[in-house]
Amino acid sequence: MFIVILTALLTGIIAGLVIVVVKTVASPKKLEAVPRLIKQGKTTNAIKIAKQMIAKDPKNYMAHYYLGKAYLKENKKELAIIEYRTVDENALFGEGIDEAQFRAEYAPLLMASNQQNEALKNFLLLTKQAPNNADNFFQVGQIYEQQGRYDLALGFMQKAAMLDKKNAKAHAEIGFMYYRTKKFKEAKKEIDLAIKLNPENYSSYYYLGKILKDQKDMAGAIKAFEKAQRASDVKQKAIIERGSCYMAANRYDNAILDFQRAVELDKDNANQETLFARYFLAACYEKLRKIDKAFEQWEAINRKNKNFRDVPAKLAEYKDLQANDFLKDYLTSSNDEFVEICKNTASKGLGLKILSCDAKKWGCEITGINQSDDSFMSVKKQVALLRFYRNPEPIEESAVTETLDTMKSMGSVKSFIFSSSEFSLAAKRYAENRPIELVEKEKLEAVLSKAGA
Repeated sequence: MFIVILTALLTGIIAGLVIVVVKTVASPKKLEAVPRLIKQGKTTNAIKIAKQMIAKDPKNYMAHYYLGKAYLKENKKELAIIEYRTVDENALFGEGIDEAQFRAEYAPLLMASNQQNEALKNFLLLTKQAPNNADNFFQVGQIYEQQGRYDLALGFMQKAAMLDKKNAKAHAEIGFMYYRTKKFKEAKKEIDLAIKLNPENYSSYYYLGKILKDQKDMAGAIKAFEKAQRASDVKQKAIIERGSCYMAANRYDNAILDFQRAVELDKDNANQETLFARYFLAACYEKLRKIDKAFEQWEAINRKNKNFRDVPAKLAEYKDLQANDFLKDYLTSSNDEFVEICKNTASKGLGLKILSCDAKKWGCEITGINQSDDSFMSVKKQVALLRFYRNPEPIEESAVTETLDTMKSMGSVKSFIFSSSEFSLAAKRYAENRPIELVEKEKLEAVLSKAGA
């Protein structure tokens, strides 16, 4: 009887040991199947197995790692980050998990999830674990650049370019950082090299265009920005920059087309660049005296950002147009119509007999004499010089000094400069104690109303 009981006991012990051994042997084999399933695209099965293993042993960090990889394969980035973070905070690297490979997967995942500082930590570790990998240095440089830490960014970008001499993107970024610090010669050298290494990296042409624009080579800049539009990441900015080149060359019709395209690219009206496109578009309309269209753009900007540049001031400046048709006609009429408005203002509003009237690129110039002793100017039988400006910018001192020179050459004793905007402080100071009267918008409105009555 004793022998029977002993035999049964030994049989039970042996069976238990067999089960433990089988489980121990089977567990690694089960885990080894997970990466194979992930590679085969059978992520549902891989996730199921990994979760089962974690449920039995929460400290099985290999299972956490593979679960993260499976989630990543299914583009479930938030779930993948949770698993990778568990591994990062707890696992002992080298025990089945290669740290460099892990961080090479984890860092880009963090960047894609806008966890920039965490990504930076991992890329910095990678520069030490894989010191010959140029891309790690490039990624660190790019993050520092985005954070505005240009000294650090430049050093890492230069290291990336040194490790990979054909790294066009690194040379382009170095060029742009030189550009930001106004080292234009060095910037252009790097950008030219980037384009030579990879002519199809069209973002480089955007940087080239910026450099050429600052060097006043508008034709070259326009060509560069044209090529840059093929790069989706800078397309809108390149269109705006090309428009600004046309604008600087007074080719307003071309500029308007570009700014309109830039606005239309942003279907959601969400980009900061769109505000700049609208702002420059309004400036073109203002130059062409299409004030109603300019007003529409200023209002669109104001709805998104009530403190954008001088838009509130522009809206306030032109709000009188809604109530004052005379000022509106003064600002928006064609050149021929504008000359007639100025002649009418001089004769009916100021009581002058007109001697001459000439259209100018900045407006209109009129000479005349008083028709009566109680005229607006109280200058009797003496030639007065009148200049009418409708530029949106303040009238500068140079315009006042040139007016005085013209007065002297024609023997005029008094002049009036009318502006639909305002005069600079220097212009006002120069006109003091000189026979030049500066007439700003409020008084101009009164004269226009009198002439139109």
